[in-house]
Amino acid sequence: MKALVQDLQLKGLQRRMNKIQTPVAAVVVMACNRADYLERTIKSILKYQNAVASKFPLFVSQDGSDPQVRKKALSYDQLTHMQHLDSKLVQTERPGELIAYYKIAHDMEIAPDFFDYFEAAAALMEKDKTIMAVSSWNDNGQKQFVHDPEILYRSDFFPGLGWMLTKPTWNELSPKWPKAYWDDWLRLQENHKGRQFIRPEVCRTYNFGEHVDWKSKDLSYLMEDKYIKLFAEILKNAKPINGADAVLKASNVQGDVRVHYEDQPDFERIARQFGVFQEWKDGVPRTAYKGVVVFRYPPPRRVFLVGPKSFELLGIKSV
Repeated sequence: MKALVQDLQLKGLQRRMNKIQTPVAAVVVMACNRADYLERTIKSILKYQNAVASKFPLFVSQDGSDPQVRKKALSYDQLTHMQHLDSKLVQTERPGELIAYYKIAHDMEIAPDFFDYFEAAAALMEKDKTIMAVSSWNDNGQKQFVHDPEILYRSDFFPGLGWMLTKPTWNELSPKWPKAYWDDWLRLQENHKGRQFIRPEVCRTYNFGEHVDWKSKDLSYLMEDKYIKLFAEILKNAKPINGADAVLKASNVQGDVRVHYEDQPDFERIARQFGVFQEWKDGVPRTAYKGVVVFRYPPPRRVFLVGPKSFELLGIKSV
């Protein structure tokens, strides 16, 4: 965490840290100038965090000097408030070491299984160093594009909006962390260096009415060596559709389908037809894995938008 800390409640911090036995991640809510949004987010977190507070100590990291944000953060005894006024890296000594840092935007709310999800994901990250971060967000996570809350995907595009990375990765990135637009900064190849991200099919950032027991799930299929083979096999079995009217054709086919695009303008044209995100960053479409963007349309059918090099990157020789 970088910044000069003006308001660090050292007494309360020490008291909370002394209680921590098996920490998983520090939960950091990043705030700026919206005290009402911050309050909504804190209440959402505390609703599910109290039972696991020893594993997920809560912090509010305030950029700037908005007095209402500061007042709101300090009104909660369950968290530690930090105010960032410059880019100096804070060094703090504390008992025990946190495995990861988890960051939340100040206008988010969380799902009931939010902390279970990240605790399970932390174990996965410890095993697979090719995973740079785990996110609770899916950019194409609108109701009309999702189906299964238990499905997770690898992605080459940093999802943002509620994410966790390991302490070694934070130590690597923090000295050069930007003051703004850090989500786009993390999407640059020069910063993620080819490492990938985990995202859910159904966002874990709202109460979707179904609790997933993540601790009982075997997430080993997300390990790099297993996942690329699994994803390639699913993609190979999808039925190809070509030509215009991709939406109409996809709707009339039983089972999963794949639509091939030639370049970024072609992808944008097809994505626009379906209504999913068209944005690219540093040559990667939003949510893509090996150039492939997957979503449901209509659920439960999966639609794969496949790039010109995707088959080669996935090791698919023939279909």
